[in-house]
Amino acid sequence: MARRTLSNPGRDGRRKVLTGGNSFGMELDLSAVDDMLSALESGVEAAIRPMAQAGAQVIYERVKLNVQGLGRVTGNLDRSIYQYFSDEKSEDGKRAEYHISWNHKKAPHGHLVEFGYLQRYRYYQTNDGQVRPMVRPGMDGQPPPPRRASQAQKDAYYVTLPSPKQVPGKAFVRSAASSLPEAQKAAQAELWRRLFEQGGYGGA
Repeated sequence: MARRTLSNPGRDGRRKVLTGGNSFGMELDLSAVDDMLSALESGVEAAIRPMAQAGAQVIYERVKLNVQGLGRVTGNLDRSIYQYFSDEKSEDGKRAEYHISWNHKKAPHGHLVEFGYLQRYRYYQTNDGQVRPMVRPGMDGQPPPPRRASQAQKDAYYVTLPSPKQVPGKAFVRSAASSLPEAQKAAQAELWRRLFEQGGYGGA
């Protein structure tokens, strides 16, 4: 599942991101406040997770906005968008990591929308908005081929296009990177707010 990651620097000073066959990372750059972080370590440690969440919220809202811009069919993709705090990848007071993506069980077509796909068959839209592949005459009422069926079996069941066409992706998650500057500002604003409230930076 594709993931967006917001994190603060690790012990070695490097910002770590998730990697994997279907994952990608996004760093939250806090270099502008590194000196302040060192000087106000105790207050900052308590703010690490709220800072990361503030930045993650901006990205999350951008992803939701991107999905809404695609046009509503069933609403499943919009409802599948989530942000999740990763206990496994986080370390209290040192690192906080949030994942922002779509739930593939709620919206299994999400990766097709995000990355595009090769279309082999003709499709039609049902009265309730569902998009289905057209079935060949004589196959009506027959069970569809299983997911792991051979290409020949699928081609014999569904109506094929004269030639496959590439449908480009609409990167509703990846394009949210455009809101990174706002996410960084939100994280920094959360830090300042907490430090002032606690009197840790110029407060009473």
